[in-house]
Amino acid sequence: MGYWIGYIFWALIIVAAVSVVYGLSKKSWQALVICGITLLLPMLYFAGAENWVRLLGLVPLLPFVLAFYIRNRAR
Repeated sequence: MGYWIGYIFWALIIVAAVSVVYGLSKKSWQALVICGITLLLPMLYFAGAENWVRLLGLVPLLPFVLAFYIRNRAR
């Protein structure tokens, strides 16, 4: 009965992985922003850890930085 949370968690990670591959292959900053947004919730879960796993909370920053770089480079 409580499995739906895990399904949502993994669905968000899969959507983020697909969008980062698409975003990097097509140089689409919109896809990278979608990746960052979909990674926020799962990585906030890891940010509550008490050890080095807490650093996984910083992972969503990477797609946002790449999106900013690609968008500014296109101008």
